[in-house]
Amino acid sequence: MTSEAPSDAPGSDGLNPDAPSPDVVVAGAGAAGVGVARALGALGLNVLVLDRQRSASTLAKGEILQPETVRIVDGWGALAALRATDARPVDRLAIRDPQGRSLLSLDYGSLPGNYRQILCAEYADLQTVLAEDLPANVQLRRGVRVTGPVRDDVGRVVGVEVMAGNTTTEITAPLVVAADGMSSSLRKAAGIEVERREYPHRLLAFDVADAEVAAEVTAYRTVRGLCLVYPLPGGRCRLYVQVKPDEFRDGGTADLAGWFDRLLDDAPALRPLQQAIRASLHRRQLLAVYRLRARRLAVPGLALVGEAAHAVHPMAAQGVNSSLADAEALAAALRAEGVLRGEAVLRAEGAAGSVDPAAVDRALTAFEAARRSRLDHLATVSHNASRMITSVSGLPKLLGGRMMRRTAANPRLLQLTAGNLSGTNLRPLGFADRLYQLGVLVDRHANAQPAVDLSEVR
Repeated sequence: MTSEAPSDAPGSDGLNPDAPSPDVVVAGAGAAGVGVARALGALGLNVLVLDRQRSASTLAKGEILQPETVRIVDGWGALAALRATDARPVDRLAIRDPQGRSLLSLDYGSLPGNYRQILCAEYADLQTVLAEDLPANVQLRRGVRVTGPVRDDVGRVVGVEVMAGNTTTEITAPLVVAADGMSSSLRKAAGIEVERREYPHRLLAFDVADAEVAAEVTAYRTVRGLCLVYPLPGGRCRLYVQVKPDEFRDGGTADLAGWFDRLLDDAPALRPLQQAIRASLHRRQLLAVYRLRARRLAVPGLALVGEAAHAVHPMAAQGVNSSLADAEALAAALRAEGVLRGEAVLRAEGAAGSVDPAAVDRALTAFEAARRSRLDHLATVSHNASRMITSVSGLPKLLGGRMMRRTAANPRLLQLTAGNLSGTNLRPLGFADRLYQLGVLVDRHANAQPAVDLSEVR
């Protein structure tokens, strides 16, 4: 198991002076950070993960693992342990009307490859499982705050400045990975600009106990917008309800029981769960929802992964999936440049055992090239999917309904949509596909199976 200790552990400032000098410092121990640690640790690199929090996050996030992410977790040797946490397999993603009638259904059983199920897991369990049984070359230290990057004379990032307890120190490393979330201090200090937009609604998340639901991620399209339900470990389910930005300000939660009665009127399909939901109304989180895109994924010596680089609407369940794919892609780019322990090639001449910064920077360029188009594509898919469900009035709602109906009646478009959301066969919908969805053109190939891009199926 990886070495882990808080900064206030007896006789410790949170950093192990006897540990080898790190090749990689990762700021942030969320799923993205520990995923990077797992992926880069497997290359033999000495990885140090630092997080200011003393325990794993309990936010309602990152619970829906798409099939491509299940493949990644399996490749890291952690899938069996994640399944052992009572993570729930799901076969289908469906959009339903308020009474529960199907509007659009994506059957994951028809996907290509060996991974054809969603896995619904606790985010804290995912973090814990990824952080377990790591090699000795990976350390995880909590209660240590990364305050900024360290640069050399030409401006390359060569380490981080950290604060552990009352002690400030510098840690040098050829590679720094920012996995420190949407408000990433490392990203800001590196001067990387972001496009950040807040959606015109919020999500109220409930952790509902004693509520067994179908093996399905269900998005109800209601007059208030989105109601999202899916199973969680321990006979629980997650419920997200779309609310107006000011709906729960200034004491708006005082009449939760009355609010829930109105919700049942808007979404009668939830009535079988009403007793369990009523008993769980106190277990709620109010979440703002953002779109975020960093203009760059890397600068010399520094890579951005996870929400430090991108964030999407949770409706399409792409957030944590993109984060773990970042980790896999970064490891692949480093491996391709020979940046791994035990190989002398591409290491700094005359500096035995040290990683060549030039090779790291070449890998970062390749990482950006490999991820940029995919992340842009997934951002588009997520935004379009969210607009179909969350638009509550006017032309956006009308077009969203029409696009759903046309897609639901077109097997080829259903297969394309499932491939895009699952990550198993990323293929952007073309201009003609959009016209088919809007009903402007008739798709004569609606019953034809889309070609599988085998380069995307691993």
